[in-house]
Order: sequence, then C-alpha cells, then structure tokens
Amino acid sequence: MTAQLQLQVKDLLQFIDNSPSPFHAVRSMEQRLMQFDFKLLDEKQKWKLNPAGRYYVVRDDSSIIFFVTGEKPLSETGYKILGAHTDSPGLKIKPNPVNSSNGLIRLGVEVYGGPILATFTDRDLSLAGRISYKTSAGEIASQLVSFDQSILRLPNLAIHMNRKVNEEGLKLDKQNELPLIISAAVEEQISSQFLYELLGNACGINAAQILSWELNVYDTQKGAFWGDEQQFYANSQLDNLASCHAGLQALLNETTLQSGNTLVCAFFDHEEIGSESTKGANGSLLPDILQRIALAMDVDTEGYQCALARSFMISADMAHAYQPNFPSAFEPEHKIMVNKGPVIKVNANHRYTSESISIARFIQWCELAEVPYQKYSHRTDIPCGSTIGPMTSAKLGIRTVDVGNPMWAMHSIRESAGVEDHGHMINALHCFFNAK
Repeated sequence: MTAQLQLQVKDLLQFIDNSPSPFHAVRSMEQRLMQFDFKLLDEKQKWKLNPAGRYYVVRDDSSIIFFVTGEKPLSETGYKILGAHTDSPGLKIKPNPVNSSNGLIRLGVEVYGGPILATFTDRDLSLAGRISYKTSAGEIASQLVSFDQSILRLPNLAIHMNRKVNEEGLKLDKQNELPLIISAAVEEQISSQFLYELLGNACGINAAQILSWELNVYDTQKGAFWGDEQQFYANSQLDNLASCHAGLQALLNETTLQSGNTLVCAFFDHEEIGSESTKGANGSLLPDILQRIALAMDVDTEGYQCALARSFMISADMAHAYQPNFPSAFEPEHKIMVNKGPVIKVNANHRYTSESISIARFIQWCELAEVPYQKYSHRTDIPCGSTIGPMTSAKLGIRTVDVGNPMWAMHSIRESAGVEDHGHMINALHCFFNAK
C-alpha cells in the first residue's frame, strides 16, 4: 500500500466522521468546494455563468450538485456526469419520541431504508441532523446539530433470555424493541420537552423556539484501517459516502478543473427510500440544473437536446464483495474481490443501467488509468438491488453505466472495504472527467 493510497483513505475516513447525516455530508462537501473557488448559486435567482466557471447548488441542505462549465461548446461535447447519494440506511427519531417507563427515558425511532438492524445493538450511538426553529423575528430558520459524544444505546438481550439467538439470529421487533435508551430519571423530573431542551442546549437556541427536526442515529466510533497490513478500512456510511468522496477527489484537482469539459457531480439524498422527493434522483433536481446550465451558456432547446445525446453518466454506488463465509450468497462466476478494482454492475432486468457500450467505455477509462476492473451479476434466485442510475438515465436519455467499489457488510452500521480500491476508483473517474 502506497503512502498516497493511505492518505486518500485517511481523508475519506475523516470526511465520513465529519458527516454523520446527509446534511453534514453536504456541508463537508461545500467546505471542500470553497477551497477550489466554487460559487454557490441560488435556484431562486437567475444565473449568469462563465466558461470554465465553478459552481454548486444545494437543495434542501442534503442534496448537492456541483459543476464546471466547459470552454468547449456544450452541444458538441455534452455533460460528463457522476451520480451518487448522500444518505445511508439507519434509524431516524420520531416527531414525539420520548417514552418514560420504569425510570428510563427512551427515544422512539423509525427505520429508514433497509439497515441491518442487529448491527445497531451494543454500539455507542448518538444524534445528528437538522432542526428547524422560529427566530426572534418570527421567521423560520434551520441549523445543523450533532452530538459528538455517545448519548444513546440499544442494549442486547442477554443470551440467558434469548437462548436461540445464535441459531436463529437476532430479530428485533421494529415497534417495540428499537427504542433507544438515553437517560435514567425519576418520573416527576421528566419533562415533555426533554428532547427539545437537549437540542436547544446543543444549538444555543431556546427550546421553545424549536419546531421540528430530522435526526439520524449514528455510530460515534471513528473510521479505522484494519488487516495485517492495514489493507482494509471500516466505517459507517461507506454506502455511499465513499463514492461521493471518490468523485470529489477526482474532480477537485486543477488538471480536471481545466479540462475544458462540462463536468457535473450530482449527489442526492433519499436514494435508500426510492428517490421520490423534491431532492431525490427521481425528482427534478438534475434535469433542472442541466437545463439551467445550458440556458445560461446560451444553448438553445435543440442544442440542449444535442448535449444530452452526447452526454455520459457514471452512477457510482458500492458493490457486494465476495465473503468466503457465505459462498452460497454469490453468483459462482461473478465473485468480486476487495482490492481488485472497481466493479461494473450488470442486470438483465435493468436494475443497473450498464449495457455493452457503456460497459466498454468504462473499461476503456480503467485501462487508460491502469486500473483493474471487475464485473458483477447478482444471483438469479435472489432479488437484485438498484441505484439512481436507471431512473436518471431514463429521465434524461443519457447513456449510463453503474459501477461501485466492492465492500463487505453493506447496510451494516459498520461497513468495510479495500484501501486500494478507493484509489482505483478516483483514478478511473479522473480519466472519465478528462476524456475528450
């Protein structure tokens, strides 16, 4: 493992540690974009864009699109687009979550997406997200909030009371067995405003001003390298912040920024629940931004359609690495391995967008980058997941390939992947952005 690879993954782990919710992930990306002189655009205002300009748009704090306007004619080059998502499956706090019984205060949660619920037990958990409140002037404002220390826990039931847990697995009733312990208190001391007061103290806002929240439960354990030669790494939210980070790293260097191409990174919230929202990949966000880029660059309607026809999109989402303890879960001839390069994901029913031409083009970029690649197909007798690729390519008519780095324990609160693969993906995306 080279020093550069180690630095790239160390930066990835720090990026994830600073991003315990999609809101924080977007803020982390904004901070990096500003270091490269990207300018924030307001969707409510008319845009004036310059060739070779660097811009970004945030919708509702947790979806972000950043782009570089090309010096080459857009109708002749099209857009080079990387798509990924900022959200991860997990637990979210309900609107009226506080439950007090037997001297303990618990917070009620709702399951978001498809997490492996058992992995949330016996972890050092905390809260992060966004609150909305009324200012002293009577206006509605929002603020990010995060508790760095562990304040929540989901203790497991002792094996003495669950004798078959090792034979049948840990099964948690979503309604009754997921509330998280946060405090011990005497009944008469418990306030109905308990969580409001906790959030108010964390934000420096009067609890009475807080109106609503969107709070993720997250694991406070920091990311780490592991393995006898530290060739692997582990953290939460690798699916899919690792892809977002690879895209950032590939775009944010002066060679790419000055390529003359029109480059777009679109990172959406709500992928894990189907992307049907104002800021999801199946909404209007990406079409809106692409069209406004064209309009601001004086490209007419027909020129815009030409640009779409010449465009290419990479949908980057993590892939299922072979785990030798569970060989029956994998297609025998499609075992993708950690640290063996990016994965091209293929599905006959178009759960992934990859087809022969888009596959060939991605292979070409891997070869130019001297990066190994792998091909993945799901077992035929197990339902296949999907990505933002099919919905965005269908909406825009853009040729797309679905790729991702191999990882273990997808949708666990603690996921793992290979150090070399992250560098490989950055290099492959770098070639894509710089291709003529």
